[in-house]
Amino acid sequence: MSLIEITRQRQRLDELFDKAKSLPDAEVQSHWSRYLCVLVSGFLENSVRITYTEYARKRADHSVADFVENRLRQFQNPKMGTILELAGGFSQEWKQRLEKDTTGRLSESVNSIVGNRHKIAHGESVGLTLHTLIQYYGDALRVVDLLRQQCGL
Repeated sequence: MSLIEITRQRQRLDELFDKAKSLPDAEVQSHWSRYLCVLVSGFLENSVRITYTEYARKRADHSVADFVENRLRQFQNPKMGTILELAGGFSQEWKQRLEKDTTGRLSESVNSIVGNRHKIAHGESVGLTLHTLIQYYGDALRVVDLLRQQCGL
């Protein structure tokens, strides 16, 4: 996977959000919101993995980059704490900066995406509206942009 994959997934999500916004029925929008939440969580997970893999590919020896990529295959559940821990593995300064930049709404949105995804996957009820998910998605995009900036990508 490459940075192009992040762009491709983002474009697909943007198109799906546009379709969901045009649905006139609130109940159907609610179902779409659950589906989109799962996709946004996957997008966030893939974006973190791809960003740090690409950083390692550009900055490290081939064997080190392979090691990083192999380890990142295990990265799941992209809650903000997990992302911060991963950033700290590259640089404590990155972790501190990212924590400062995401404290509050950005962090809460990322955690809500993953938390709702877990509930959806386990058949639990969620009170997730399309309007709320659109905000969460925008915040997740901001977090991905922050990661990419830190990595110089």
